[in-house]
Amino acid sequence: MDAMKPVAPEMPRPLQVDRIPALGTHETVEATAEERAAIARRLELPALHGLKAKLHAMPWRGGLKLSGQLTADLEQTSVVSLEAFRSKVACPVERYFMPASAISADSAEEVDAIEAGCIDMGEVVVETLALELDPYPRMPGEAFNPPEEPDKPPKGTPFDALRKLKP
Repeated sequence: MDAMKPVAPEMPRPLQVDRIPALGTHETVEATAEERAAIARRLELPALHGLKAKLHAMPWRGGLKLSGQLTADLEQTSVVSLEAFRSKVACPVERYFMPASAISADSAEEVDAIEAGCIDMGEVVVETLALELDPYPRMPGEAFNPPEEPDKPPKGTPFDALRKLKP
């Protein structure tokens, strides 16, 4: 079996960790039209009209803390009517990174590895958006009403009708 090839991120925004000043740095990540189209395909969305994040990268325990706010303007498909509808997402972003050598397997903390001295802010934004999306989206005010069951169950079976035909 072939080894899986690493997937190229749709919105690469590398940040060199050792160049972050002690008080941190403010970064803005915004997807281009081509990147939005690729992200929409990855997340199985009809369209992604806007994706932007304002982030603060700050040194943390020999690694990096990335925090901020993400906003997205997107279309989703309702699981009830199967119609596309537009919605907006706004959510916090918070991720922690450490050198791979400093991460222990038994650690209770959720920490990502710093690879080649960089983190990818774009991938952090896309992953955060993916986790924020409702897996069963519905248009506002839309509800699923299961089909009504008949008041009285049908009498007999299909074989009863056949028995009546037999002399």
